[in-house]
Order: sequence, then structure tokens, then C-alpha cells
Amino acid sequence: MNNPSSPRPSELAGSDTLDRQNSNAKLDSLECVRADATGEALRTNQGVKIADNQNSLKAGDRGPSLLEDFIMREKITHFDHERIPERIVHARGTGAHGYFEPYSCHAGLSKAGFLQDPSKRTPVYVRFSTVQGPRGSADTVRDIRGFAVKFYTDEGNFDLVGNNVPVFFIQDAIKFPDFVHAVKPEPHNEVPTGASAHDTFWDFVSLVPESAHAVIWAMSDRAIPRSLRAMQGFGVHTFRLIDAQNRARFVKFHWKPLQGVLSLVWDEAQKIAGKDPDFHRRDLWQAIEEGNYPEWELGVQVVEEADEHNFDFDLLDPTKIIPEEQVPVIPLGRMVLNRNPDNFFAETEQVAFCPAHIVPGIDLSNDPLLQGRLFSYTDTQLSRLGGPNFHEIPINRPVCPFHNNQRDAMHRQRIDQGRAAYEPNSIDAGWPKETPAAPADGGFESYQERVDAHKVRARSPSFADHFSQPALFYRSLSEAEQGHVVDAYSFELGKVQRAWIRERQVREILARIDHDLARRVAANLGVSLEGVEAEAACTQRSAALSQMNLKAQDIKGRKIAVLVADGVDGQALDDICQGLLAEGAKAELLGPTTAPVRDAGGAERAVVGSMAGEPSVTYDAVVVPGGRGVAVLATQGVALHYLLEAYKHLKPLVLLGEARSLAGQLGLQEDQGLLSGAGFADVSAGLRNALLEHRVWAREPLAASVPA
Repeated sequence: MNNPSSPRPSELAGSDTLDRQNSNAKLDSLECVRADATGEALRTNQGVKIADNQNSLKAGDRGPSLLEDFIMREKITHFDHERIPERIVHARGTGAHGYFEPYSCHAGLSKAGFLQDPSKRTPVYVRFSTVQGPRGSADTVRDIRGFAVKFYTDEGNFDLVGNNVPVFFIQDAIKFPDFVHAVKPEPHNEVPTGASAHDTFWDFVSLVPESAHAVIWAMSDRAIPRSLRAMQGFGVHTFRLIDAQNRARFVKFHWKPLQGVLSLVWDEAQKIAGKDPDFHRRDLWQAIEEGNYPEWELGVQVVEEADEHNFDFDLLDPTKIIPEEQVPVIPLGRMVLNRNPDNFFAETEQVAFCPAHIVPGIDLSNDPLLQGRLFSYTDTQLSRLGGPNFHEIPINRPVCPFHNNQRDAMHRQRIDQGRAAYEPNSIDAGWPKETPAAPADGGFESYQERVDAHKVRARSPSFADHFSQPALFYRSLSEAEQGHVVDAYSFELGKVQRAWIRERQVREILARIDHDLARRVAANLGVSLEGVEAEAACTQRSAALSQMNLKAQDIKGRKIAVLVADGVDGQALDDICQGLLAEGAKAELLGPTTAPVRDAGGAERAVVGSMAGEPSVTYDAVVVPGGRGVAVLATQGVALHYLLEAYKHLKPLVLLGEARSLAGQLGLQEDQGLLSGAGFADVSAGLRNALLEHRVWAREPLAASVPA
């Protein structure tokens, strides 16, 4: 069901920002009308109308340019300063607007206003990002993804700044600069970009055992998501929810995508990085423009304060999860993204998140990594956005009125009135005043936690177990997913030049997670495990940790390539397109070139692009209709490679009518994902089931030897 576009936060705040028409523009429309400039004169930033924007002011038409040309100087000066410092981490990102609505009133958990009324929609802005690479890096690199949500609530902004994995690499914020310096490109040659497969990263993590859990998540399929729409999100840290009686409960935040949790395969991820480095950005943008709005369910794991120490790990340790078998996730509401940004820089690049942006009903814990982030994020925005007034930028501005005595500084937008810029005062009748914390008034009051301890630099002994949870994660994966983890460690460590780093990671880290994992990686690297005793095998499993158990219930939004050439069976083509459309999936016709093709009846059929220009790695499945066009495709190397590559990447293939002969020509073995029939009706149910499984995992051992 299509939802109305999300209102802008600035609109809700009473901004004079002009409305625009609904953003569901057709993808084939290349026109973008600036509603804010229609009929307006070109002016300088000071409002002066410009008569000539083509020529600078000169002494004669061939003479020197004059310093007094204030129009040229203003234009060039602004251009020179258009770029701001990019984020040190999470620089490569994309975002979208949407809304959050609770399923019911959750007053029993929290007094936060946006969790009370199921008829109330709270605007949100979400930014997804990679961690390591700069702004110009590719979308599909192996990396953790940022998953940051800004809720524009009536009580102020709440930022839930998390990742697509539930744990982090370090336990204490003082180690964050070390971790980032290690994972970033090596300082002597700034290589590699957007990748962790190098010596400094593996040197650090092999010496810091607390990183083992996050590293194994990064080596799993979670680090190469199929799309941003198919990622889970996690708050990572333990937070608190506070109810109206000021009772506190510990919580972990979870985002679950209704699109299912889907990933690329490694060869596919590498190829997409070269063929379409903007793959994730483009996918999110197109899905929203087409009205296929991504949706997530927000849930929490709740732990009563009395139960804080009833686990074999510490709730404050950001390298640990709470297994869902121990504490189930309680659904709170849903988030829908339904509007793309108007301007990437003004919104996605300037949006400023901080875990310290909380509202009454939500509070923090003593997680030592979270405590450092509370400082770091604001400090970063001061540098990036030019001073302490970044909250006045429209994308960061709260929707509720906000007044205080903070004045001046760089880029101040508000024109403050009154004489008293201090509190208390009597000149301005005492305003703005404090708000009591009583429930009826809603002033923020920090949770009163008793603290009685010595001031020390130390790590709690309860943070000391670094290997039980990585073992739980690995043993909870399917056989195929475990194989991908082995391959990822083997690939990454194979890029490490120093043998002792490879050996240390395998012998001292992997062997303590799972001996079979260490044995398989060691065999690929030529590392000896002699003298390394096998740790006791982990016998626990958590079904929630395997992507195989996190599938979508439908195939909405899936994109299927339909390979066509002159002479294609027109009726079969119509059946394919209509059948997929009825399921909410999208069929895109690809020809030998971008020129239209003619079907067997002579009708012209427009194509989206060519097989060379729209590669198989960007689609979820491939279909070849029957007809005389099959004979054309059978002689074209691009078409044959297209099918082989899709087969190798474990994608569903459908061959109809005359196209069934292509399986024998290419030596492909029929399986649950290689479907053939006289018409689309014969295979539609099988294709749907194969798409729900996302990959034909049983094909993987055979596909590894397929050249593509």
C-alpha cells in the first residue's frame, strides 16, 4: 500500500520551506523542476539581480579581470568552500525520509511521547553508511554498515545511532582511535581504500581479543548486504527505558526489515564494486521513487534492573549480544521510508547524529564505549559543520519549539530577541524557564543511578570472556554461511603480508572460537596448528543469528532480468511481466543493445538497457522467454556469460520454450533454482519460492567450478 510522502521536519516546525509535489515521479522522467526558483530572477546572495552571469568584469573585453567584480568573487568563493570535511568514519552514506508509528501505547515501558499513540506518526531521517571508506568508495565493500535514525519527536530529537551488526570491535571508547587508525588505509601509501584486508587491521584485531566477536560478524555475509533495504539494524549498546513512575529497564534496540535479511556473495560484491559502485544508493532511491517503500519493525529486548547480573556476560559490554532465546524481542512499532532527499548535501551530508540526543523516557547506560560516543559525535560535528549551531541546519532542526540562552557563534541563523541571555533573569519575565520533570510537565531528568566506587582506569572482570559469543555466532550459522566465513577470513588474511600476523590470528583467535574454523582457514593459508589444543566445542545455537531464518514473506521489490532479442515470444513476455508485477516484483527487459527489439508478432518492445550495461550482478534472477530470439542469444557471448554468471552466483534462472536448450549448451544442471517450462505459468510458483530463498544454496559446491 502506498503511503503519503513524509513531511519535512522543517515543515512541521513551521518553516517557510516550500512544499513540493509528491515524490513518486516516474523513473523514466529526466526533468526536475525547481519549484523554489520558478519565475525568479537570478540574484547574488545579498539579493542583487544579476544582468550578466556569463562574463567576469574586465578592463576591456581582452583586458585583466577586476578585483571589484563582487559577483564573480562571491560565486568563486562559495564554490571554493562547497566541500566540508567528510566524516572520519561513515563517510560514504545515503539517506531517506520516513515516519515511525507505534503498534500500541507502550507507557508500561517508557514515557517517551513518540511511543504512546498508534495514530501518531513521528517523522524520521535515516542515514545508512559504510565505516572504513571515504565518500568516493564503493557501496558493496566488505564492511559494517551504519544504521542511524533521527526521530523528530514532539519532545525533541532522538537519535538511535547504530549499525547493521549488534556488536562492536572494542569495549572502551579510549581504544576507538586505535581501531579506526588500524582499519583505515595504511598511512604510508593510503592503501587499501574501503577494505580491511591489510596488515594494520589484522595486526590490531589479532592483538585485541575483545574484537573477535565483531570481526567474525564482519567476515560473515552480514558485511556484504544485498541492499540497504535488506539489513537488520541494532542499537549495539544497552540503553534504558524510563516509565512515568521513573522505573528503569535495560533495553537493546533492534530493527528488523520486512524485506528479509539478504546478502551478496563475495564474487558478486566485488564485481558490483566495479560495475556499479553506487549500487546500494541507487537501489534505495529507486525503490522509494517507485513506491516500494522499505519498512522495518522496531523492537526491544527488555531486562529488568533486578536481572542485570543474571547472565554469563555483562550487559554493559558492547561486544556482547543478548541471545533472543534468553530475552525475546518485543515489537514496538514500524518505520517506513517513503521520501528521498531533495538535496544530498543539505540533508544526507549535513545530518548530524549523536547518541546523546535522547528524550524523556530514554536514558543511557554505563557502557564505556557509549560513554565516549556521547562526547565524540558532537565534537565531530563542531569540526565538520563549522561550529555549535549545526542544530539550526534544517535537517537537524527539532520539530518542537526550542529556546535557550545560547547565542552567537558561527553560522547562527536564529535572530534572538530580548535583553537577557542568561537564567535566571527578571528582565524577560524569567523566560525561557526550566520545566519540572513531573510526568505532566515532561522536563528531562537523568535517571538517578547510585554510583559508589573508586576512580580507576580498569576493565571489569565481567568483560573478560571474548570467545564464547563468537563461537555461538559461528555455530548458529548454516553450513553455507559457515563456508562464507571461512572464505572471508582466508581472503582477508591472504592479503596480509606479515606471516606472524596471519599465524597469530589463526592460532590465537580463531582456534579459540572454533577449532574447525581455525583448521579450515589454516589449510587455506598454509598455517600450522601444531601445538594448538582444541577448545571445547560450543554446543549452543541461536536461530536468530542465521540469515537463513530471516527471510521475507513475499518477493516485493525483487528485480528480475528478462533477456530478449528479435523474435522473442511476445505472449510469453507479457505473461512474465504481468506475473511478476502481480507479485510486486519488477521485470526489466534487456537486449543485445539498448535499441528496442521486435517480438515474433512484429511489435516493438522497449528495453531498459543492454545485457552488457545492466549486468547480472545487479538482478535477483534471470528469465529467458522462448521464440526465435533464443537462437540469437545462443550465439552471443554476452548473453551466455550473463546466464553463467547468474548461475555461478546461485540465482534463480528460468528458461522457457526454445530457451530450454541453453541449459544443455552451457552444461547447467537443473536444480530448484534452474527452472524450465513451456510457459511462465509452469515455473511461476517455483521462481517465487526460489526468490524467497534468495539463493540456490545447494548449487554452491558445483557453481564454484563454473567459469564466469
